[in-house]
Amino acid sequence: MKFTIRTIGTLKPDPDGDVFAWDDEVAGFGVRVKPSGVRSFMLQYRNASGNSRRLTLGKLGVLTPDEARKLAKERLAEVAKGGDPAEQRTEQRKAMTVGELCTAYIEAVEQGLVLGKKNQPKKSSTIYTDKGRIERHIRPLLGNKKVRDLKTPDIAHFMRDVTTGETAVDVKTGLRGRAIVKGGVGTASRTVGLLGGILSYAVSEGIIAINPVRGFKRPADKHRKIRLTDEQFREFGKALAKAEARGENKTSITAMKLLALTGCRRGEIEQLKWSDVDLDGNCLRLSDSKEGESVRPMGSAAKTLLMEQPQTSIFVFPRLVSKKQKEKSSHKKGKVPEEKPFSGLPKAWLRIKKIAAENDDGEKVELPPNLTPHGLRHAFASVASNLGYTEPTIAAMLGHASGTITSRYILHLDTVLVAAADRVSMHIAAALNGDEKTSKAGAKRDNKSGAHPEKKKGQK
Repeated sequence: MKFTIRTIGTLKPDPDGDVFAWDDEVAGFGVRVKPSGVRSFMLQYRNASGNSRRLTLGKLGVLTPDEARKLAKERLAEVAKGGDPAEQRTEQRKAMTVGELCTAYIEAVEQGLVLGKKNQPKKSSTIYTDKGRIERHIRPLLGNKKVRDLKTPDIAHFMRDVTTGETAVDVKTGLRGRAIVKGGVGTASRTVGLLGGILSYAVSEGIIAINPVRGFKRPADKHRKIRLTDEQFREFGKALAKAEARGENKTSITAMKLLALTGCRRGEIEQLKWSDVDLDGNCLRLSDSKEGESVRPMGSAAKTLLMEQPQTSIFVFPRLVSKKQKEKSSHKKGKVPEEKPFSGLPKAWLRIKKIAAENDDGEKVELPPNLTPHGLRHAFASVASNLGYTEPTIAAMLGHASGTITSRYILHLDTVLVAAADRVSMHIAAALNGDEKTSKAGAKRDNKSGAHPEKKKGQK
């Protein structure tokens, strides 16, 4: 057949192995269809020694059939002159540096050719994080090293150097940006994990035969568990009130309260769209969370907070556009400023934590020094645990619905989940607002009854 996008599209993958088809125009020019459905152009030829060679030219989509046919003719011309394109490519790949490999890896990731969780292309936020780890840690320490020369001791030295802060840096990025790169066990472990993924890509591309990170023991990432008492929630509520009185952005204040009342991740609240908010169903239907699509039950305290938020954008918390930016965009004919989500939460968090640390109250309760926006998610879970809810309920409220048990739990007990989220959010809201009676009454009622909130009266 003559290869066109249409004729190639008719080729069906075989789950038992690769499928090959050959072009009628150029001898040896073919298409290989992998069991996954990926289609690649290839060239089959014999070199000057009579040995059969197979050269991959590129994937369909990256190359058009005409571009691939032209490339095949060029490679055949090299063969006629005594060259061996496949051997040349092998030698070039063997000489590839880690820095060059990282560049090739990122290009493949951005084209969706490298799959991440659940065999899905990596998200833009993950790619951004990967790029940061490559530029801040991998390139400085290993960028000039040949991939083929990389051994397990090199991985151990890399791990040690990142852990001890060899790549630590504090640099200005752009007009107002700043990158503070620190070392530590967690950073080192996650970066070695990324390096292992990059080297797995190198194995799949035939650059190396063995991944030196495979089997390398990394220290377990330390998961920080934050628990806030009712008194600490009240202290945090006071800090938010003080910050608002001093002119802190109201968007930051509301977003932080919503983090505390829902147990959502920071990015989920920053990127939250009104289309994700189901007020009638008392839930958030997140179209794109860390776990993919996710439904989170929403308590009445969180719902009230959202109902008070003005709907001026597709985002619940939009980035404010300055008057100067509006005027600048108005000069461009038909140009409307692109709506973007709020991104000032990290800096606002530091300002509010500073306010919380002010010792202007003799009976002041200290907040955990390592409290972060993500720590509010842990605190939400700890409150739910203190109120007697089980791990499956808490996991479902937090969106940890990746297993079959939790998935069934969401489908059949959604009313229970909404009630649980309502109770937890009301308890936290009472503490944030300084309503000591409400939060203590709830705890007293639970202790007095001795009943589990998820079990009916008389149920064992």
